[in-house]
Amino acid sequence: MGRTVNRSARTGKFVSKATAKRSPAKTTTERVGKGTSNARAVNRSASTGKFVTARTAKNNPGGTITQRV
Repeated sequence: MGRTVNRSARTGKFVSKATAKRSPAKTTTERVGKGTSNARAVNRSASTGKFVTARTAKNNPGGTITQRV
């Protein structure tokens, strides 16, 4: 099974659980490793976790993340 990691939406770097808890609108928690196919790229809002369009991601790079699922 995969593991859970936290990532900054602004920088894309991994952050600690404490940082993710302090800034939930600007971080995202994702699963990596076994069980994730990483077949296609999708864009998500860091604050809501909902999928967003490529245009929205381009207009708000600090509040969205692109991940492979």
